Amino acid sequence: MAADIVLPQGFLASGLHCGVKSNKSANDLVLLVSESPCAAAGVFTQNRVVGAPVTVSRSRLPSTTVRGVVINSGNSNACTGERGIADAKTMTALVASEIGCNAEDILVCSTGVIGHFLPMEKLTAGIPAAAAKLAGTTEAFWDAARGMMTTDTVPKAYSETIELSGGKVTVAGLAKGAAMIAPNMATMLSVIMTDAHLDAPEATESLRYSADRSFNCISVEGHTSTSDTVLLLANGKSDVACQTDSDRQLLRAAIFRTCRDLAQKIIRDAEGAEHFVTVNVKGLPTRAEAARIAKIVCESPLVKTAITGNDPNWGRIVSAAGYSGVMFNEQDCSLKVNDHSLYESGTPVEFDEATVSAAMKTGEVVIDLQFTLGEESATYWTCDLTAEYIRLNADYTT
Repeated sequence: MAADIVLPQGFLASGLHCGVKSNKSANDLVLLVSESPCAAAGVFTQNRVVGAPVTVSRSRLPSTTVRGVVINSGNSNACTGERGIADAKTMTALVASEIGCNAEDILVCSTGVIGHFLPMEKLTAGIPAAAAKLAGTTEAFWDAARGMMTTDTVPKAYSETIELSGGKVTVAGLAKGAAMIAPNMATMLSVIMTDAHLDAPEATESLRYSADRSFNCISVEGHTSTSDTVLLLANGKSDVACQTDSDRQLLRAAIFRTCRDLAQKIIRDAEGAEHFVTVNVKGLPTRAEAARIAKIVCESPLVKTAITGNDPNWGRIVSAAGYSGVMFNEQDCSLKVNDHSLYESGTPVEFDEATVSAAMKTGEVVIDLQFTLGEESATYWTCDLTAEYIRLNADYTT
């Protein structure tokens, strides 16, 4: 794993196997802890059916006293009623007891199969063991990233250090996700940490801005799950605060880049995927309209299967934009795929299909939809839809 991935100052991590998963070599319990209280914010699933950990964590944010996050994989603790809420709170209380803080200052996430009660006896034994392993090392960070995985094939982490006017700060994050991915979050968890000083409103604004342009811009199949959570924790251990508007913009940009990198890693790890697809929509009156078109194109099964077959079937892309609900005329729209013009101002363009298909076979597909109606734009990311994706999800519980 990349040796340059580092935790921000004052953060500790651990990951181990405690028995939630049947595979004894797979980590399934994660702790992320700050040595001092954090300003914290969260964004959560838009689904009306939510996991118990979402209910508990959402009720505790925003905050200025968060000390950590406990995460289990292999069981989402969703659709589990009052017992699920009690179990999620018990997890936070166990962590709080280990590190010496209030239970309300610990957040909780779970991911995995829906509708099963947590094996609390295994978590009760595992949490003290995970607390004993807490460390600020790169190895501990990767142990935590592996502990969040379910159908992921690789752990996902990112960090960068930037210079503000008062000194250097680090932003780092880890995430999981490979399917049930749709804008407004999905079966996807991420924790972003920084040693910069932020207050709770600043943390909330930075996270919402960044998530809206990263995690909310990815889609595998449009299925919004019950458990998606993105958290931002800022402990101020660097003793560096944002003193100027430039500082604030630089830090927000670093948080955004962290979110974007992790979001793109999720799409690149999508179950059975063979193509990474970027959809750029430009020239609309509002960003919401541009995002609406991008989302519809990303979630079109016909677009996605054409990409699987390296088929430059541009009509599927243009027609998807047409049923998005955004008002435009055909002559307002032009389309390029991998920089090859296929459709211009409402008129087909002659192109060599073999050349465009060959460009798609690289596994990187860029769809550019250009409109003439305004200055706003949006970028979304998706993958193709393969037979392997169908097989993996058909066999998920059986």
